[in-house]
Amino acid sequence: MKSMQKSLKSLNVASSLLWTLCLLSCLTFAPINSYAQVFYSKTEALELAFGKSPVENLSLFPEESDVTKIQSLAKTKLESGLFTFYVGKENGKILGFAAIETENVRTKPETLMIVLTPEGELRNVYILAFHEPAEYMPPERWFESLAKRPLAEMDFSKGVDGISGATLSTHSALNSVRKVMAIYQVMVKK
Repeated sequence: MKSMQKSLKSLNVASSLLWTLCLLSCLTFAPINSYAQVFYSKTEALELAFGKSPVENLSLFPEESDVTKIQSLAKTKLESGLFTFYVGKENGKILGFAAIETENVRTKPETLMIVLTPEGELRNVYILAFHEPAEYMPPERWFESLAKRPLAEMDFSKGVDGISGATLSTHSALNSVRKVMAIYQVMVKK
């Protein structure tokens, strides 16, 4: 009887040890963020925006008065004292302006490239990287619905539709779009 109890106890210990090892191996080899996706590099994104045309950097350093105007127009906080537009040019003519913006959706970032026409109108928005689950990602057709809207209409209260299941990511994306358009209006359009 004692030998049977000892065997059962050994079996339980071995079984527990096996389960622990299985769990640890799953945790060790499981991807940290299995749903993170990077769709385009910066080079690929700028090629989407401007083809093979040369691209110049336009670095802007907003002063306090600019920051106040930008935040008022964008309805969001400007996080940095440096902002870069990528300016596509062909034969000395400006094809448009692109900005790469990263904002957290819930706890993970989404990175967008926002492309404006030479006049500052929204032309395209491309998702460059999305680290939240894919079901939270706004579809391309939602971004297309924003094209050519003036900054004053870039608001959910003014006809921009939300997307069920992607509320936080659409809010984050809209903040990025408004910020880029506001920076253009305050610092480039003049």
